[in-house]
Amino acid sequence: MCLSKAYFERNGERQLVAEEVSSMEIDGSRLRLKTLFGELKEVEARVREVDFLTHSILLEGPKESGASL
Repeated sequence: MCLSKAYFERNGERQLVAEEVSSMEIDGSRLRLKTLFGELKEVEARVREVDFLTHSILLEGPKESGASL
């Protein structure tokens, strides 16, 4: 199974936002990351890079707010 991890990169270090990301929905400046287990994480960010080989999503943005389904 090919699931991803989403990160913010700040000061040269990656901060984990979500693991086991199975889908990502873009709504303007907001991203909704849904995990394999149904957790929903919303962030105000934009996608900087997606690396399919390492299953990682690198985000840029100011804020994060989490919500569970």
